[in-house]
Amino acid sequence: MIMQPIVDQFAASNLLKIHKIKYYTQNSYFITPQRLLSMKCNICLSETKQIFTSKILNKHTVKYFHCAHCGFLQTEEPFWLDEAYSNPINNSDTGYLHRNLFLSQKLTILLSLFFNIKEKYLDYAGGYGVFVRLMRDIGFDYYWDDKFTTNLFARGFEFNNNFKIEAITTFESFEHFDKPNEEIEKLLQFSRNIIFSIELLPQPIPKPEEWWYYGQEHGQHISFYSEKTFKFISDKYKLNYYNLGCLHILTEKKLSNLKLFYFNFNKYGFHKLLRKKVTSKTWDDHFKIKNTEV
Repeated sequence: MIMQPIVDQFAASNLLKIHKIKYYTQNSYFITPQRLLSMKCNICLSETKQIFTSKILNKHTVKYFHCAHCGFLQTEEPFWLDEAYSNPINNSDTGYLHRNLFLSQKLTILLSLFFNIKEKYLDYAGGYGVFVRLMRDIGFDYYWDDKFTTNLFARGFEFNNNFKIEAITTFESFEHFDKPNEEIEKLLQFSRNIIFSIELLPQPIPKPEEWWYYGQEHGQHISFYSEKTFKFISDKYKLNYYNLGCLHILTEKKLSNLKLFYFNFNKYGFHKLLRKKVTSKTWDDHFKIKNTEV
């Protein structure tokens, strides 16, 4: 139960003058005066401008604010998240398994060409652990972390922050960040190489009914980034930003354009050739877990 105030019929511009507010309890949210005013950008702290409203979870009318300075789009304070995350993997995500299979091919190429394949890797916001299991089956020393979802497929390989991480992957997570700067800085404490997937905010900004990625039906997408946003982030943290289409990279490395040319060669089976550079951990993991459980 959350407290929601009942306010008399004042105009929105006068809400800040209200001193006496009565409260009652119901399954709703806490209305504050700030909810009706302009917001600071969650990325660059500039003033934002409300550009539209949309219905979230078929019940909540939510304001969206755009930052002209860094190109970031955010919802108002997301009071509905407890409701939205009653099921952490939303029911409409029918591409979950296909996406993980596809990304395992892409990451086999990226990690083999640009990173040390003998080092350890972290999948942040790793969901059920499908991607970690796939990457370990290929031969990469991958670990799982997700504070919202149960680890089903990578049990025994949870990240415990006591070893060095070469690079972090985090797929379809940036749009979920309530406080993106805090999340990004947390990731950078583990590694200054972050590989992630996200749909960039189109230009011009689409209306609520024109872009599926707003995800109003599940209410979990609250932060939307343009290429301009990621360039701002990379400059702020002195990183390089690469837009590879289906994937994006924030990294301390300078990546060779010649090697990046091979990124899309998974359609020709290039990832299968590179898998020969590593040894599958499937059976080693089996015996490790089996011996641990004895």
